[in-house]
Order: sequence, then structure tokens, then C-alpha cells
Amino acid sequence: MATVGVIGGSGLYQIEGMKDLKEVKVTTPFGEASDAFMTGKLDGTPVVFLPRHGRGHRISPTEINNRANIWGMKKLGVEAIFSVSAVGSLKLEHKPMDFVIPDQFIDRTAPRRHSTFFTDGIVAHVPLADPISEELADLLYGACEEVDVMVHKNGIYLNMEGPQFSTKAESNLYRSWGCDIIGMTNLPEAKLAREAEISYATLAAVTDYDCWHHSHGSVTVDMIIECLNKNIDNAKKILKIAISKAGALKNFSASNALQNSIMTAPDLIPAQRKKDLEIIIGKYIK
Repeated sequence: MATVGVIGGSGLYQIEGMKDLKEVKVTTPFGEASDAFMTGKLDGTPVVFLPRHGRGHRISPTEINNRANIWGMKKLGVEAIFSVSAVGSLKLEHKPMDFVIPDQFIDRTAPRRHSTFFTDGIVAHVPLADPISEELADLLYGACEEVDVMVHKNGIYLNMEGPQFSTKAESNLYRSWGCDIIGMTNLPEAKLAREAEISYATLAAVTDYDCWHHSHGSVTVDMIIECLNKNIDNAKKILKIAISKAGALKNFSASNALQNSIMTAPDLIPAQRKKDLEIIIGKYIK
């Protein structure tokens, strides 16, 4: 049975119902993860949970150590990650309290965030045309239907920098690009998960209309938290269904993402980089 990872965003700091719960601190070559990893089983499926911003919401989006978070998931045997995130809507039809399962991203964070494992003497170029793993997106969509919540499948997630919210000019620019939702966290995770050959999908909970809507006031933290708290129970119900089905999958689309992607000759890769990335590149670098 596959081990399923869950990265919880604003409002999701634990998963009820996990048995054999253990708190695991993972030492990574990239520093400390957002928090200790919580391991256990949910209806028999091995699960690894991590609160993206740390318990108590202590870590700003820009400061999240995504490399440590994803490396830790890989170390603990995770093959699939469900990312739960609060987002703003850039389209009228994506209403607060709806869920969106995006299939594409646009990055507005570079170069401020680390979004690759391949630096300091090793280069790899993984395909990222389809950053979301369709098999996981399908499971999320089906789970949303079972829970009977409004869900929109596919769409573009604009990953902004933050921690400030958008200006109206920015919000309208992203709308002109055809973007569906806006958030601050998911694309670095998706890139690193692909490099680590972990399938990845986003369950985005719409909390607001960003600031573009003429009848919608400026986004505030209180507004987001109020909406998110109303929807967090639905997110947990969706995850409970999707996790069980993901655990039963035999094949994951990202499991060979690095095949033919490492460009550096094995004998030229620094010994320390080989050691640091053994759990990711070991099957390709002998």
C-alpha cells in the first residue's frame, strides 16, 4: 500500500482519525522542515502529515523551507502528496466556499524561493508541462463529489509572492492572463515533488475574491479565516476519501520523472551532493 503525504495549509494543522500517531523529526541536508512530521494510518493507509506554516502558523510563505519539507516526505516513503491550500478567486464562477483542483501554475515568486534540489554541482531538468498528477486530481474530484461540495476541476493557480495580498492592478492583470485562483505556496512544492518523483495534486479552498471584484471589500485575514474555518471540515472529509483511494493505487505518474533528466556526468557530481540526494537520485547514479 502506498504512503500518502498531506501538506496542510492555513487552518489545517492535523488530520483527525489517524491511528498509531507518531511525531517524527527528520534531519535534512536543507535544514529544518516546517514542523515535525506526523505519521500514522488513516483507515489502514499510511499517512505522513505536515503543517506547511508550522503549528500555530509561524512561517511566512516566503520563509517556508520547501526543500526540507519535500525531502522529508521522500525520506518517509511518501509516493503521493495532497496539498490543501487557501486561495483567492480570480473568476466570478469560483465562489468563496468552493473547491478548485488546478492543473496548471504560473510562478511569480522566482528568484526568492528555492524550488530545485539540483544545485551546487548537479543539474537536472524534469518535465513540468503537467505539474499536477492527473491520477490524484481525479481522486480529489471524485471525493468532492462524494462529499457533495461545489468543485471546479482544472484551471490556473497563480503563485504570487506575498506575504502581502495583491494590489487591484495585479489582481486584474492575473485575470487578464486567464488565471483562476491565486495563492502563495503551491508551485515550489509541485516543482520539488516532481524532482523527488512524488505525485502531487492541490485541493484549493476558495476563501475570497482577492480584491478585483467591484462589490468585494479588500481581503483581510479575518475574512479568509472565517471562510476557511467553515470549509475545513469539508476538506477533511474529502481527504479521508481521497487518501484511502490513493493508498490503493499501484502506479504514480511522477515515479520516473527523473529518468533521462539528470544532465551531469555521475563522476563529476560532488560526493556531498550525491550523499544529500541519494534518496532522490540513487537509482540513477550508481
